[in-house]
Amino acid sequence: MLNAGVARVDISPKVGVAHAGWGAQTHQVSLGNDMPLLVTALVVTKDDVELAIVDVDIGIFTNQQDKDIRELISKESGIPFGNIRLAYTHTHSGPITFGQWIKEGIDLANEWWNTIPGACAKAVAEAKNSIQPARTGFGRGNCDVNINRRPSRDNGELFTGRNWDGFVDHSVDVVSFDDADGNPIATIVNYAMHPTIMGHENQWVTPDFPGPMRSVVEHTVGGLCLFLQGASGNQGPVDGFTGDLRVYRKAGAKLGAEASRVRLNIDPLEREERLDQILLSGADLGIYTDVPTNESDDTVAISNVPVGLPSRDVISLEDAQNAFNAAENELEKTRASDTSEEEVRRAVSKVMRANIQLSVARLSDTNSRNGYIEITAQSMRMGETVLVSIPVEPFVELADEVKKRSGSANTIFSGFSNGHINYLATDMAYEEGGYEVSVTVFAPGSAELSIGASLAAIDNVL
Repeated sequence: MLNAGVARVDISPKVGVAHAGWGAQTHQVSLGNDMPLLVTALVVTKDDVELAIVDVDIGIFTNQQDKDIRELISKESGIPFGNIRLAYTHTHSGPITFGQWIKEGIDLANEWWNTIPGACAKAVAEAKNSIQPARTGFGRGNCDVNINRRPSRDNGELFTGRNWDGFVDHSVDVVSFDDADGNPIATIVNYAMHPTIMGHENQWVTPDFPGPMRSVVEHTVGGLCLFLQGASGNQGPVDGFTGDLRVYRKAGAKLGAEASRVRLNIDPLEREERLDQILLSGADLGIYTDVPTNESDDTVAISNVPVGLPSRDVISLEDAQNAFNAAENELEKTRASDTSEEEVRRAVSKVMRANIQLSVARLSDTNSRNGYIEITAQSMRMGETVLVSIPVEPFVELADEVKKRSGSANTIFSGFSNGHINYLATDMAYEEGGYEVSVTVFAPGSAELSIGASLAAIDNVL
């Protein structure tokens, strides 16, 4: 048997924190927390191999933030840096610490942010302290609350919404961890959907759909539940961009119900039916025991495969900064004047778009070297399941290719882990255009290279 332990730390912010980051929003701070934000950590060990998976309700971790936090976790837990996966749910309705155009609640946001590294390290340390013998298994279900989010207008221009004809992956991948007696320790759920259900009208801090999903699984199955964001670069919610809190709760509950169904059907042990006796009663009753015929796979392994992806030319850092400064000044004047909410919304949208381009310029300036940006594909094998992740927002077609070509039938592909370098699209998407392509720092050809690195990382743990 392998060993597993799980723990959780609450990271909910104070009321009035700088909130969200929608270009269409006019509010600046939160009214409160609809559900708690959480850090949930799973530690898995076998012999001298230790790994940790950390699930955090936060928008993103920059590469530097990721490095600092994983180094802290490693220092305090003794788990090697490369054996730690720091995953973020990518919720779009949490606190915001990077929005210079938001003037209110920033002190509370920075105060909140300063608690995150310690919370991650604490969760891992407590998970490691709760280690016990365990078995793991895998299951896959289906839930249709997501959709391809790249439809087009009549003139062919793309926008972010519902594309019923676009490629979508409804897979719900589930990994179970049970103690020696079969009692649940933890459940991992992987699903590809942008957490953009709660949009510009929402003034509450929420974990979006991963929050109620976890809650349903934990109340139905037991143990703690971790969420891993799948390849959702072009996958969004069917019902999204709303201020109605019931919508995200319902979507999360539907996903949680399916994940729970799959989880309850997982048995890591193969069993053989044995008829023990036929008991005399009102009718003759067959009394059976399903006897385990073998021990479950207890392999634990990890691999990190770096790969250089070609970068593309983007706006210069100087031009991006000047454009942002101009838009920010315009917003300040608009807010100070006696104008309509619609005019404020337009000004915020302009600043938000300028900030996105500034972020793109900074990403390119920081990460591009000799025309390439290096990322690392990380694989973790636990029993018969292999988790592989890359630090981008990948299109779902990448996950489909990796799963089809993987040497492991139980392959789970994710982005949103171990740093963040925006969107990684398919080559076809560059011809189609759209938001994701307009803000990416990667050039065509990057998708296949990342797929290759992911497959190599998988092969290394098989």
